[in-house]
Amino acid sequence: MPTPILQLDDVSRSFKKGRTTIPVLQNVHLDVNRMEFLCLVGESGCGKTTTGKVLAGLLPPSSGRVLFEGQDVRALKGADFKRYRRAVQIIHQDPYASLNPTHSVSQILSFPLFRHGMVHTTAQARERVAELLDTVDLTPVGDVIDKYPHQLSGGQRQRVSIARALTTLPTVIVADEAVSMVDVSIRISLLNMLMEMRDRLEVTLVFITHDLALAKYFAWQGRIAVMYLGRVVEIGPTPSIVENPQHPYTRALLSA
Repeated sequence: MPTPILQLDDVSRSFKKGRTTIPVLQNVHLDVNRMEFLCLVGESGCGKTTTGKVLAGLLPPSSGRVLFEGQDVRALKGADFKRYRRAVQIIHQDPYASLNPTHSVSQILSFPLFRHGMVHTTAQARERVAELLDTVDLTPVGDVIDKYPHQLSGGQRQRVSIARALTTLPTVIVADEAVSMVDVSIRISLLNMLMEMRDRLEVTLVFITHDLALAKYFAWQGRIAVMYLGRVVEIGPTPSIVENPQHPYTRALLSA
């Protein structure tokens, strides 16, 4: 059986507030396979976002291991660690807070390209930025490339966030409630775009949501992992989870 591209092996994560330690993740085991749709589903506060940030390397686990292509991320050094950082990217939930308001779209998308040595001149960067904007259907490109975040609609900002996640040619994208902050009318177009990206760009998608109906739509051909109180309480193929839930919390989510 192929090695999962990402794994959480008995991962726990807690935060300190004053003298109090607050456990958020507890002994989470999770495999993310290549080229799959995996949805993390659960109510607010169950640890979904923290799980996504641990997968993306933005938060270290308090205990347990994060494995990338079978290797412990903490043991990666030099070029191997850079490859992991390029390979796993995150789309944050709030496109209003995650984009720097003092930078234009061109600047926002150019920074990762220069940082990882993917371009060397401004002309090369601008050409690549134009390609990225076209990939996420922000066209005509000339109308968007020099604008600032406050000049864009919510849907356009989220597409810029998606384009930023694509700058490093990742193999895994963690989408944290990537459509929850946009109007219902454009959610489906964003979801369809993400699904098309998996096949076109050969990228693995971990989609975080509190909406089981959205997870059902997005990952019918993939898997759903149900989280409750910092644990993965049920995981399996989406049709199986939806049609034959085993855990009482999954049944409660479906009934809601």
